[in-house]
Amino acid sequence: MSAGKKAKNAAQTAKGKAKEATGKAVGNESLEMQGRVEQAKGDAKQAGEKAKDAFKH
Repeated sequence: MSAGKKAKNAAQTAKGKAKEATGKAVGNESLEMQGRVEQAKGDAKQAGEKAKDAFKH
């Protein structure tokens, strides 16, 4: 996985965690759900990149 994509996917996951925590703290279920979705997207992209790397080597 390229370092740039890895960092971008990790940042998306971290951003999602922050949104989820903020949503929990202020009682905003919508923001909390957006955070969970964003984390899932980042995790899925990371898994996809790892799978690509596995087939390259």
